[in-house]
Order: sequence, then structure tokens, then C-alpha cells
Amino acid sequence: MDFEIILVFIVLGVTVLLFLTEWFPIDKIAFLIIVSLVLLGLTKPEEAISGFADPATITVLSLMIIAISLEDNGVIEWLTNGIRKVSILPLIFIVPTFMFISASISAFISTTAVVIIFIKIVSQLSAKYKFSSSKLLMPISFAGILGGSCTLMGTSTNLIVNSVSQKLGAEKLGFFEFTGFGLVFLLIGIIFMAIASRWLPKDKNQGVADGYGIQEFIFTLTVTDTSDLIGQRLSETLLEDNPELSILKLIRNRNVINAPGKYIDLKAGDHIVIMGSVDDLAKFLEADDFILHDDRNRASEELKEANEVESNSDEEKELSPMRYIELLILPGSNLIGQTLRRLRKTLLQGAYPLAIQKRKNIRNTKERLIRKDINAIRVKPGDRLLLELQDGSMRDLEEIENVAILNEHDLKVSAPLHKKYITLFTLLAVIGLASSGLLSILSSSLTGIGILLLTNCISLEKIYHRVNWQIIFLLAGMIPLGIAMNNTGTDVWISDQFLNILKGQAPIMVLGLIFLFTMLLSGTISNNATAIIMTPIAMSVGAGFDLPLKPFILAVMFAANFSFFTPVGYQTNTLIYGTGNYKFRHFLIIGGILSIILLIVGTLLLSTLL
Repeated sequence: MDFEIILVFIVLGVTVLLFLTEWFPIDKIAFLIIVSLVLLGLTKPEEAISGFADPATITVLSLMIIAISLEDNGVIEWLTNGIRKVSILPLIFIVPTFMFISASISAFISTTAVVIIFIKIVSQLSAKYKFSSSKLLMPISFAGILGGSCTLMGTSTNLIVNSVSQKLGAEKLGFFEFTGFGLVFLLIGIIFMAIASRWLPKDKNQGVADGYGIQEFIFTLTVTDTSDLIGQRLSETLLEDNPELSILKLIRNRNVINAPGKYIDLKAGDHIVIMGSVDDLAKFLEADDFILHDDRNRASEELKEANEVESNSDEEKELSPMRYIELLILPGSNLIGQTLRRLRKTLLQGAYPLAIQKRKNIRNTKERLIRKDINAIRVKPGDRLLLELQDGSMRDLEEIENVAILNEHDLKVSAPLHKKYITLFTLLAVIGLASSGLLSILSSSLTGIGILLLTNCISLEKIYHRVNWQIIFLLAGMIPLGIAMNNTGTDVWISDQFLNILKGQAPIMVLGLIFLFTMLLSGTISNNATAIIMTPIAMSVGAGFDLPLKPFILAVMFAANFSFFTPVGYQTNTLIYGTGNYKFRHFLIIGGILSIILLIVGTLLLSTLL
């Protein structure tokens, strides 16, 4: 064994160790790989940084940007809103329905973005219809992975395998070339998880505060005199369209209606006390049918007039954007004992209290909050205030003693309808151009970004903060590692060892072992890293046995995605691992059985190409 090959194995071993132990973030690991390859002379400096310009890296980045636009403009939520209606079905039917929808969308949109939206929807539905979200989250995550495996643009893994194999002389994979195999895997996954969901855990019993949703903010809406909702029933408004909202009471002419029914007609001046999330609050801030509070409107007008005076004196000066800050009240704060009514008049150093989140306490039940006047609620240690302030007021807010600034919320307002249509049309155009072969996925995705920029459907400033740069750095760092393996002949050496071990074995056994080894490696380190390491090895093994390369390439592609038996192999599994009430054994047993089934079926299906 050459000394250079030993160095490559050392770099590979340290890389796998760092991935397993998570001593460093994956982007830092990737950058250290680049540095080590240059210092050890395993690649030229130009080769070491070539991952940043690799078509696969730029394609993944482009698709991330399109996914961000789809999420910000409400297209993903738009596509998934209809699934709320399936909550009336029995669980045995809900699981396959959710899985099919998740897989269908994930075939063309970032699987991670889709699963995040589904997590929100499932959490809302489980609270309203009293079923366990843990019964659905794992099936949805698995379905997203399986759906993404059906098309070339479905996952970054597919793009990487295609890019690496092309560089090594293989033919380019078609957009739908392996969709038939992917659909078989998806069908198996749906049937298996529909049955296995019976053994998934139930949600833990929540405490009184959690059960009543005390973790949400409380705010008051007032029906305006010009509202189109006047005369309509609560059931006909967006208040009832949001199952996650909890309507505490309705105040009309100083008369209080606790827990108002959905058949009550709204009148001008009605005050509706609501418990909901920050995102729920954002929907009402933009609605013309409601105002949050008269004091806020007056304060906003005063700020607006002041800004207009400043902007007239200096036309080039931009207005300061509004920020939304979550403020934690600490013991000893001067705000303790103050009511919301008084805080709204003092405006807290230029900030306006939009809502309050009471400290989780056995006494802060929903019924108790209904009985109290929301404006008379007194601030206590541990409570949180959601404040609206201008960017320039942040320094003043920091001067308040014994408070802690926790989170800054980006209130997402609904995008105009025309932006939804443009974004959806852009996605369809990207898919159409790429699948027809008129343009490559890279060219079509870049074209889509150009359309979104020209139509102001995306903002580059937001993208800089929203793109998952860890994935980009991971790809940029792992791709030169694959180059180093090729430069030093490491991939050939590994394939020779496989050839010696598998000598005399049937081709289907060789293919199955490549599938198995790739799947095991993907369950411990990143699926993208696995694809980069295993693609050249699998191709060398196939060439050594004088077999067609395509089944080996597809084996790596599918197996790298099918990391169901651990919560760390795929990002969506990590998401649901923290959100659902899962143990490692749930992935190991249920995901492990599914992996074994797919290993056997995948080997048999791909062997037809040998």
C-alpha cells in the first residue's frame, strides 16, 4: 500500500470519527478536510477548493434558494393545507395519506423544508383532534426521504452521485430514469409504516399548563368599523380556519362571553382575546378586519409621521424596519406588577407590547385566564412580553434593568397571491425544463432564481441568512476528498480488496454487499458524504467484475438515502427525533426492519440491470 493511500485512509478515518462524535460542526469538519488535503499534498490547492464551484454544489444551493422562496411565499403551506381535512380519517388511513402527500412534494422540493411544514401541521392537528403526533412524524420523515429518491432533483444525494459518476466517465442519469424503482420503494415504505405505526410511541402526558397551551402568547383583536367580517359567524372567519388558535373570550359593550361558540355573529368593536403563536399574530397584524389595539395604532402613526419628517430632511435615509423581540422578565425588574394597559401607554422605551406569555404555572390555566381582563394582567417574574419596536430603539430597550432579550422573531406576513402563482409557476418551469432535457437541472434552477429575483419573489438579503451553509461547506469539503481518493488510487485499492473478497460470488451478491455497506455507512455519517466516498468505489467494483456500472451507481444513490435505522443519518430524522417522543430503539427496530426490506428488494430490482 502506497504512503499516499495510507494518508487518505487517515483523513477518512478522522473525518468519520469527527462526524460520529460531533466534536466540531460539519462545516468546520469540511473546511479542515480541505486544509489537510492541501498540506498533505493529496490534492492541488485548485482541486481542494474545486468543491465550491462544482455543479452539484451550485445546484444544491440553487434548489435551496428556490425552496426558501416556496416557503416564504406560502406555496409549500398552500400545497399542504388540504391535508388538514384528512384528520377525520382513522389512523390507519391517515398515515398512508400523509406519507403519500409528503413523498409527492418531496420529489421536487427540499425534503427538509417539506417535513418542517408537516411537523407544524401535525402538531396543530394532534392538539385539536387528540391524536398522537409521534404516530405520524416518523412515517412522514421516511416518506419524504423515499419521495426524494424518486427524481434526480429530489435530494442533494442524487445530484452528488450523478455529478461524481459523470466525472468518472459514467453516463448522465435522466430526470425520471430511476423513478420506477423509487415508486416501488415508496409503496413498500407506505405499507410497512402504516402497519408499524401501531408500535410507535404515544405523546407524553402533558402538564396542565402545556395542555392548555400556556406556552402561547395572549393578545386581543378588535373588529374594525369597516371590517367585512361584521355580521359573519366566528366559524366563517379565519379565526376558525386556524385550528391551533384558542379563542378565550369575546368582549362586547363591556359584556364578557367566555369561550364564545362558533355561531356568534361578529359586530364592530368586538374585542376577541386569543391565545396563539407568534405566526398567528403575524396573520392578524396584516389583516384589515382587525386592529391589535388602539394605542398601538396611535403609536404607529406617531412613529410613521416622525419617520416621514426625517426622510424628508434626508431623502436617501431609509426607514428603520420593525423588529419583534421576546423579552423575559427577571426578578427585580421595574416592570413587575405593571399591567399591560399601563405598559402600552408608557411604550417601554419606544417598544410596544403586542402580547404576553404567562410563566408556566399550575395556576395559569385556561379557565383562569378567561376570567381575567387581559389588559389587567400583571407582569410577573418569568413572564414574556412580545414587543414591537423600530430597529433604532433596540439600544434603549437594552437599558431596561433585570430583563433578558431572548428571541427576535421574523413575523411572516402572507405573500400577495400573485407572488404565490409566480413562485409555483417558476417551480413547475424548473421541473419541466430539467425533466424534458432542454436544460440541465443547474441551468433550469439558475433560470428559476433569475425569474424570482426579477419578480421580487425572493430577497437575496434574506437568502444570505436562510441558506443552510453547513450543507454547502460539507459538499465543498467532501468533493475534493473524492478527488484525493482518485488521485492516489485509493478507490481502486479498495475496489481491489472487494474483488478479492467477492471473487467467485454471483453478481447479485456483489451488488447487494455494495448496497449494504453504503447503507450502513450512511447511517453513521452524512448521506452526502457517503455518496461521495462510495460512488467511485462502487464504480470500480462494477468495472472490476466487468458488469454494467448503472446498477452500482443507483445502489449507492438509493442506499445513501435509506438511512432509516438511526436518527442521525438524514436531517429530517434528526428533526423528528427531537420533536417526537422517540427513542433510539424506535429508529433501530422499525427503521432497521424497513432498511432490511428495502435492501433485499433494492438488490433484486437493480440486479435486473446487470
